[in-house]
Amino acid sequence: MLNISGIYEGFVLDHIQAGMSMSIYRDLKLDQLDCQVAIIKNAKSNKMGKKDMIKVECPVDTLDLDILGFIDHNITVNVIQDNKIAEKKELHLPKQIVNVIKCKNPRCITSIEQELEQIFILTDKEKEIYRCKYCEEKQKKKHRMIR
Repeated sequence: MLNISGIYEGFVLDHIQAGMSMSIYRDLKLDQLDCQVAIIKNAKSNKMGKKDMIKVECPVDTLDLDILGFIDHNITVNVIQDNKIAEKKELHLPKQIVNVIKCKNPRCITSIEQELEQIFILTDKEKEIYRCKYCEEKQKKKHRMIR
């Protein structure tokens, strides 16, 4: 039986699609935090069959909920205080994302003006489609994050 100790203060990302935890770890830049991080891959789940989880022992305000909502708004964020779940945060597709994805249109102003922020607006919630603020290039949700 695997035993991962509890955390006193921090957060647990639960219901991550199996096999996606390392990608989320990198996208959220959790490797740059100076705190404990436990990644649990392929845990048994009644709801999903298999799932991944990430436990982080540091304040939840270090987590960018917009990026996480963009990656997968079905992930559950459990905020832990005094070894107990103090709050469960629901994620939503953000209306706007900044510097998360990069416009692929070579004629977009962001290709020429490198210092411009990459801003995408949610234009179709059902199909999870974002469009570049400057050129309206369509971008489907997730898949390649900016580094």
